[in-house]
Amino acid sequence: MPDGTLAPSIETRQSWVVAVAVVTMLALAAGAPLTVVIGLIPISETLGAGRSLPSLATTFAYLGTGIGGVICGLMAARLGQRAVAMLGGLSLLAGLALASTGQSWSLLAGIGLGVGLFGNGALFAPMVAYVTLWFDRRRGTALALVSSGQYVAGMIWPSVFDHSIAAFGWQATMLGYGVFASAAVVTLAALLLAPPPQPVGGPALPRAGSRRQVLGMRPNAALGLLSICSFLCCVPMAMPAAHLVAFCGDLGISASRGAAMLSVLLLCAFLARQFWGWLSDRIGGLWTVFVGSVAQVAGMLGFLATQDEAGLFFVAAAYGLGFGGIIPAYVLAVRELFPAAEASWRVPTLLFLSLSGMGFGAWLAGRIYDAVGFYAAAWWVGIAFNLVQLALIGLLIARQRRAALS
Repeated sequence: MPDGTLAPSIETRQSWVVAVAVVTMLALAAGAPLTVVIGLIPISETLGAGRSLPSLATTFAYLGTGIGGVICGLMAARLGQRAVAMLGGLSLLAGLALASTGQSWSLLAGIGLGVGLFGNGALFAPMVAYVTLWFDRRRGTALALVSSGQYVAGMIWPSVFDHSIAAFGWQATMLGYGVFASAAVVTLAALLLAPPPQPVGGPALPRAGSRRQVLGMRPNAALGLLSICSFLCCVPMAMPAAHLVAFCGDLGISASRGAAMLSVLLLCAFLARQFWGWLSDRIGGLWTVFVGSVAQVAGMLGFLATQDEAGLFFVAAAYGLGFGGIIPAYVLAVRELFPAAEASWRVPTLLFLSLSGMGFGAWLAGRIYDAVGFYAAAWWVGIAFNLVQLALIGLLIARQRRAALS
């Protein structure tokens, strides 16, 4: 009877309420660093610096999010996710307020510490781990939804920020968004984040990491190699996302059209992520990473081959469809390879390397641009990182198949 199937599950309607609340909060949090991406040119002009300075702020946001995810994950285990999420909401306001004061140091500190370390750091990796505790049947689907917060932000905020910066300036835009996002995140956390249910019928994936070795290696070595792969593929992943508006400006395409192009890219990534989540439940996390990474390389080649507006809209859409499922597939691979009890620190560790790669890629593209004056060189460097990552993922897949046959 159906009861025999449904009784062990911890999933309820409340599970999906929590998932929707979390993706909303993550979309608000992910909007904060986009104020720098959309305002890159006016920020660099106001501060009298090259594009590498605001790009460095974006790098600090990614690095802060990664480090903060580990720190705040430990805090959430002691204080509860609600308190940590409320701290994250308040930190978004503090960080954007500091960044909006118009000094180079305050931009770096506000975005790196407020928006990154204690803002998104409290609202990304800990939230992803938190939501997985509400699901035991459709965890992959829920993970794909929740980890799409960045793409929801990309669909909504670039055009909003572009119009706001044109009307009020980048500093007022930062401050106003900080007030709005902080109020919304704190309210949602206070009302909807509750302690997760206790597992019923034993933990999901109970035998996934019970072996002494993972993929023929020590468990920490396997995680280290997987995390290095995540870093390598996130370097090129961040380059177009962080510099697309500026890239369009160099080609004579207006900032508003560039912002719309970024929204299209992230909309397609959001839609594709739901498909990739469904697919990864069927072919596994590592294979999903491999296929998505091949698609990412193809997208980077598209940015090299196309420089007209219509073509770039198409390439941006294709690029979003290709890379959209890579990060949740890495998280799923961790859940497949390691015990669920270890996810609370292994997932944030992997995401720290992912976000570090994002931050390094955003900075590196700006640094290369400042050195040579065009973005094509940055795209080629990104492709090189991607090819090394593909070779390493292929090695892990081969080890996985060998382990399955033994």
